Amino acid sequence: MVFSSIPFLFMFLPITLGIYYILPRRFQNLFILLSALFFYAWGEPKYIFIMLASILIDYCAGLVMRKFDDKQKIRRAALLTSVIMNITLLGIFKYGVFTIDNINTIFGMDLNYPIFSIGSFQIPVKALPPIGLSFFTFQSMSYTIDLYKRNIKVQRNVISFAAFVTLFPQLVAGPIVRYSDISKELETRKITLNMIYEGILHFITGMGKKVLIANSIGALWTQIKMTQLSELSVLSAWLGIIAFTFQIYFDFSGYSDMAIGLGKMLGFNFPKNFDYPYLSRSISEFWRRWHITLGAWFKSYVYFPLGGSRKGLKRTVFNLAVVWLLTGIWHGASWNFFVWGLFYGVIIIIEKLFLGKILDKLPAFFCSFYTMFLVILGWVIFDTKDLPIAFGYIKTMLGLGENRVLTDSTASYALLNYGIILLVCVFASTDLWRRAYDYLRRKISAENPFQILLNYSAVAYQTGVFVLVIAYLVDAGYNPFLYFNF
Repeated sequence: MVFSSIPFLFMFLPITLGIYYILPRRFQNLFILLSALFFYAWGEPKYIFIMLASILIDYCAGLVMRKFDDKQKIRRAALLTSVIMNITLLGIFKYGVFTIDNINTIFGMDLNYPIFSIGSFQIPVKALPPIGLSFFTFQSMSYTIDLYKRNIKVQRNVISFAAFVTLFPQLVAGPIVRYSDISKELETRKITLNMIYEGILHFITGMGKKVLIANSIGALWTQIKMTQLSELSVLSAWLGIIAFTFQIYFDFSGYSDMAIGLGKMLGFNFPKNFDYPYLSRSISEFWRRWHITLGAWFKSYVYFPLGGSRKGLKRTVFNLAVVWLLTGIWHGASWNFFVWGLFYGVIIIIEKLFLGKILDKLPAFFCSFYTMFLVILGWVIFDTKDLPIAFGYIKTMLGLGENRVLTDSTASYALLNYGIILLVCVFASTDLWRRAYDYLRRKISAENPFQILLNYSAVAYQTGVFVLVIAYLVDAGYNPFLYFNF
């Protein structure tokens, strides 16, 4: 994919940052916008118009709300225009093909796929959806919703607003940045050497997660996923989906770290998106730690407006069901995402009703096992669009499939060739390394020579990761960004 290519990472970004730093402050937002459009056009120029349409709709809706601040009906109409138009864009380009295919299948019809025209440009709906569509439409909508609720002030500068929506570090795969997160920084921001240094560390850490860990362990899942279910043993099925469990975490959290790091280098503080989710002791806790900005978005703009947990038990269950069905289909137009959202919705409702209180009294090890078992089963549904195959894979994991052999040569090969990287994944997905580092920093005084050694070791570590990343990218062709699809 072009966005993960070596020319982009090691040519486009350094040049962009260099120009950005020497520009006068008043031109920096414009430069962010132009850079983002160039970055996005590199993938598919036609899709720029989809993003610009979302920007203009919400910018104009904001101006209308400001002008008619004392006329609630007009303000509500402006909000509805923004929400409906953005959802329409999502509906057409992300869910159009899925909807038409299902109508044709269920009712035996032969509906054609529409073509979206903008001037001389024609974009067939059957084409792949614009990269990052779910991210930038949610960001843009957050502005008009917060403005309607009078939580923020209107942005009258169209360049600044467009820069907010198109911030290229997190444009295509998050984290989802709301206008309130960076409204002050859009107007005035100070870039210090310390911010640049922290940004570089975040960026290198993210690249290491993505390239060295996610790509390496992802190759195992790719291999096992392509194997016929009848040929998989119980252990090889478990090793395959465990590999994906780590791949998607290090891929997505790695990209989030890269985005947060680039944001810091530009003078922005993006919200954290992951907090060691595989340490969770319940599914509810897992979703407070995984893709934090998406959960916060649905909580603020769907769950709370529906009444949250303030309107009785039945309404709470209904509100949770709505949120989790939307969370599922947000990830993609496929029945597996619908079932995946339903899967988590049911578990979280059960935890809300009674299971959460029981888990609080059980040993931590049991709670962690319960959580990871369900999360791993969820990833089977998530990454297997053919539901019969997904359920067949789960049956194989549980020893109920066609091949009930416990282990086989595939499992032996996987353990031999991927055993070390699996151990690295386990360790790196916990906070043990961070706690150990922080403990040493607290115990060793600033005057102690070992403190200097500790500081240099951190720099040496980051330098080593960066060199290994470059070496890997030069040599490897397997370099997907999983969440670019959403």
